[in-house]
Amino acid sequence: MEATNHIGFIVAAYAAAFAVVGVLIAWVMLDYRAQRRKLADLELRGITRRSATMRSERTMEQAKEEA
Repeated sequence: MEATNHIGFIVAAYAAAFAVVGVLIAWVMLDYRAQRRKLADLELRGITRRSATMRSERTMEQAKEEA
């Protein structure tokens, strides 16, 4: 059995795998950016995470200026 008989299938399988992995990486990156924007917006409105330490008023003002 020669490998050249199946080269089309092999190339298509690798191309599909690379495409799926590329789409997943892009999706995670875009979702990460969206989540960061949402968290920054919530912090600007004064809503913080329970696990976060309390910020001083000066620190909150700095966060507003940075955004």
